[in-house]
Amino acid sequence: RYEKREDFAVVMQPFFRNTLLPLDSIGNPDLSFFAADCFHFSARGHAEMAMALWNNMLEPVGEKQTYNNFTHDRSKLKCPNPEKPFLSTMRNSGFRNSDLILENTGPSVPYWAVIVAIVAGVLAGSL
Repeated sequence: RYEKREDFAVVMQPFFRNTLLPLDSIGNPDLSFFAADCFHFSARGHAEMAMALWNNMLEPVGEKQTYNNFTHDRSKLKCPNPEKPFLSTMRNSGFRNSDLILENTGPSVPYWAVIVAIVAGVLAGSL
């Protein structure tokens, strides 16, 4: 819809598509990434998501990371450089004159998994 515009772009940022629950040193879920309700992110979780989103915006279309590794390492933050000083779009990622076929991928998480996660969250919260 916006591919022909030079002043506007919509780019999917898939950094959360294949993200797994962060684990602590003994293999349990690392609750420091979550708020007291165990559903929303804590400040640490928001910082990790913000870094992953920023990095995704700088990665070229077609080469974007689809997961977050939750390392809490500020050195993994990417910066614009003289060769690529802008946020990546279809045009400046080399797809300007190509016929990019976006495959219709289904959701990466089955619908029943979301329902199970919500029920588990409600039960854990009520305990």
